[in-house]
Amino acid sequence: MKNGSILLCALLLAPLIFLSARPESFSSAREGAAASQLLIWVELDRKRLTVYENGAAISVFPIASGAGDTPSPIGVFRVVSRFLPDMSGFGTRFLGLNVPWGSYGIHGTNRPESIGRNASHGCVRLRVEDAEKLYAMIPTGTRVVMEGGPYGPLNWGWRILREGDRGADVMQLQIRLRQRGFLFSGADGVFGPATRQAVISARKMLRLSPGDTAEGALQRILGMILFE
Repeated sequence: MKNGSILLCALLLAPLIFLSARPESFSSAREGAAASQLLIWVELDRKRLTVYENGAAISVFPIASGAGDTPSPIGVFRVVSRFLPDMSGFGTRFLGLNVPWGSYGIHGTNRPESIGRNASHGCVRLRVEDAEKLYAMIPTGTRVVMEGGPYGPLNWGWRILREGDRGADVMQLQIRLRQRGFLFSGADGVFGPATRQAVISARKMLRLSPGDTAEGALQRILGMILFE
């Protein structure tokens, strides 16, 4: 993702959720028991969200996912917050996820025509009525699997990674740069200055053309293999 586009839901969340939202409180013991039985599986390519309880599908909802330059996160996360915003671009319900590289959630929308498309800033959109149904079913702590293309964290394949990008593929790049001794900071999925410098060093040591981006050639050498 680009730096400018990574405002994602973060900039929008501040005025619309944290100022006007009404957080709910639940019994942590009751929530934990319920969350362990539930799973949200989001198929980004099929534009579908399925809720499982004890392994059985109990609800399926159509969704909108992130646009091309602001993709939805790929990986396994948890619902860590929940808000009741006034009707807005987030609809009337919001479930926040613990994505390391940004502020993302599952929420309603005042643009129902976007459902079925790549249209959001990375969040998963539902129709308002579907978001309200999901919200009533899902406690904090519920596991959320976000599945993209056929190549796991690499989604649909190698993309050219550069400073400002964020995502599961950036985290994979950072892990491999750390393994090779090029990066000394943590792997947080954010391509910042430290990752940029590590890429510059890696390209030099691996005898690739000078630069500060990680294209397919560097990713392959570092072991980021495409497999289904």
